[in-house]
Amino acid sequence: MREALALAGQAETEGEVPVGAVVVLDGAIVGRGWNAPISLHDPSAHAEIRALRDAAARVENYRLAGAALYVTLEPCAMCAGAIMHARIARVVYGAADPKTGAAGSVVNLFAEARLNHHTAVEAGLLAEECGETLRRFFQARRKAVG
Repeated sequence: MREALALAGQAETEGEVPVGAVVVLDGAIVGRGWNAPISLHDPSAHAEIRALRDAAARVENYRLAGAALYVTLEPCAMCAGAIMHARIARVVYGAADPKTGAAGSVVNLFAEARLNHHTAVEAGLLAEECGETLRRFFQARRKAVG
């Protein structure tokens, strides 16, 4: 999660919402990503999606069975879908997202029994630190807008 937090800092440096993610397979980080929808002009360029793309390219397989994804913010519905399609075994997130969280805050797609893949979810790892990163970012944004 510390590496995901560092990647969130990269997103913030680029003016993006500070969210970072890493994919871990067999004890090694195989994928990294940070938010970049603004700079890439791509609504799908969330940290999780970019980390999954990076990992899939490195292991040369879009299915990442047995992998864990660590992300600083609870995944949204789009990211939850991609995580399940990639066959990620476990998602660990820091801060909950009460507006768009799809791992239990708004909906829980990972617990939907009708879906064919089920990813284990662990919430709250370094939650305070992850949440503070987001609070600082949005507080600064509000001040800048006036």
